[in-house]
Amino acid sequence: MFALRPNLLAWFLGAGASAASGIPTAYAMVRDFKAQIFCSENNLSKREIDTADPVWIDRIDAFFRRTSRLPPTGDPSEYSAAFEAVYPQPKHRRQYIDDAVSRGRPCFGHKVLGSLIAAGKVDCAFTTNFDALLEDSAHSANALLPVASQTRPTVAAIDSADRALRCLDEADWPLIAKLHGDYQSVAIKNTGSELKEQDTRMRQVLVEAGRRFGLIFVGYSGRDASIMEAMNAVLEGLSPFPNGLYWVASSASRLLPAVTKFLEHAHLLGVDVAIIECATFDELAADIIKTTNLPATLADWVMHGRPTPRLIPVKLATAEAQPFPILRYSALLVEKMPTAARRIALAEPTTTVTARGLLKAKNCRAVVAANGRELAVFGRDRDILEALAPLGARLAGTIALNPTESWALGLLYDALVRSLARDRPLIPRYKRSGHSLVVAAPREGADQERTRQDQWKLSRLRVAYGGTLTGNVPHLGVPFAEGVILRLDHVDGRWWCGFEPYTFVQLPKASGPNDRSVEEADKTYRDPMGERRERGGDPAGDWRRERWARRYNKNWASIIDAWAELLTSIGGGPSKAPWLNDDAWGMEATFEVSPVTGWSRPGHHHAYFDRSK
Repeated sequence: MFALRPNLLAWFLGAGASAASGIPTAYAMVRDFKAQIFCSENNLSKREIDTADPVWIDRIDAFFRRTSRLPPTGDPSEYSAAFEAVYPQPKHRRQYIDDAVSRGRPCFGHKVLGSLIAAGKVDCAFTTNFDALLEDSAHSANALLPVASQTRPTVAAIDSADRALRCLDEADWPLIAKLHGDYQSVAIKNTGSELKEQDTRMRQVLVEAGRRFGLIFVGYSGRDASIMEAMNAVLEGLSPFPNGLYWVASSASRLLPAVTKFLEHAHLLGVDVAIIECATFDELAADIIKTTNLPATLADWVMHGRPTPRLIPVKLATAEAQPFPILRYSALLVEKMPTAARRIALAEPTTTVTARGLLKAKNCRAVVAANGRELAVFGRDRDILEALAPLGARLAGTIALNPTESWALGLLYDALVRSLARDRPLIPRYKRSGHSLVVAAPREGADQERTRQDQWKLSRLRVAYGGTLTGNVPHLGVPFAEGVILRLDHVDGRWWCGFEPYTFVQLPKASGPNDRSVEEADKTYRDPMGERRERGGDPAGDWRRERWARRYNKNWASIIDAWAELLTSIGGGPSKAPWLNDDAWGMEATFEVSPVTGWSRPGHHHAYFDRSK
């Protein structure tokens, strides 16, 4: 809308519009004034405190809550009261403003608005600021144009309000009206008594402008009662703000009650009211300039002074460096998992262990989890009903699986392990402390073609380990097999199948009251190097640690790659468990697991990452 008829809108700049120019806002000045009063009352030097430290801020605020020296925090009169308390004399207040303004430089927003004034696209601008940033920007923009094309603004402050009235009466635009005065003016408005009544002539200019133009408020809080009274006076006349009312703020929720009431009143009178949420004056100016045409000379000048964009082209390094990933995880992303299982209703409640025992007795290949009088099952319906007949089993549709529930997670965990073992020379082992997959040793009398295929599937894993995957432990003569301990973990909103390579040793079964079998020992598995703190220890622990001691990063990377390929790529397609014939009724658990392992980038930069080798 602004691009269509920019001259229909006047601008109103508050202190927030100059914040990006290095001039302190009213909030920052209040903090400074409070700190000076606090130090004076407590006999401290201002150098001894840090007004940016939350601890000191809390102490200062607590002091003013106890003493009631100033209006409450956030009160519209807090700024003027604090200013007058620190600098009672007007000349000292002018000096403070002069020092603050001298540090300011026009920001991108000032340059855009100054260029719009110079280009004749903005006729009127009001400001409560004492700085000369807007007029300086307008003069600089005019200096870039031919003399005949220049549009120099008239600047009027409260001690020169006649200029503003003449511009208003004669439509001699553009006009920049400084409602609280100029930092060089003898009269400036800053304290409560000064702000109580707006200069009559300048108030007239503001009210009449509101009846001719729409108005854009930028960086203004609405704390000045005199200005808000003038704005409400506009609403009392005919056709107030004929071209709309736009209040720009970082958040609509932070508007003062006086502003909210004013905007609501204007809306009820039929004024086009909009609250524009925009973080800074610069961001608003950047959006304005995208759709508003400027002479090429001014456009180049404005864009030359824009802030450095956050995203800039970067030339990527071409020198050979350490390849990513820096940190490799032995974890595979589970891209898809079952969301429902077969629901089996029972005549009486049971446990998962009991149900598994009945299924195993009938040699029924199914995965089951009990939930009271119901079972969630993956498998062939007919075989399951036959095995669970003693429990009065019957089909009852399907049951949704929510992995955050322990019984559903256990069912999915069991099914995942079984699906990853399918069509691979791996043996699933289910333990309460963690399920695992173990490489199956060749069997005597097995089909030669099947044995050949299994050896081919294990070929890359065998190369990664640099030797055999199964065999006997030297000096002990007990069998061992390489394998992985599997986990199903929820991390950062996604499910991962973690696998930890481990060498499993089949110790002899118990022969006495103090001996333990490998099955019992595995239930207390903790140390990946095999050390067991239970009585009797692990006779193969030293051999297992020695087997892994010389496997460094390169070896580990090869082993992780080989296991990732074996668990995901061998066999092709999604993993399923248990497998059903095409003509069988039932439900399979289907998992889609990514073949790419998890990895992470460095959390910070370090010279270590700049190595060329």
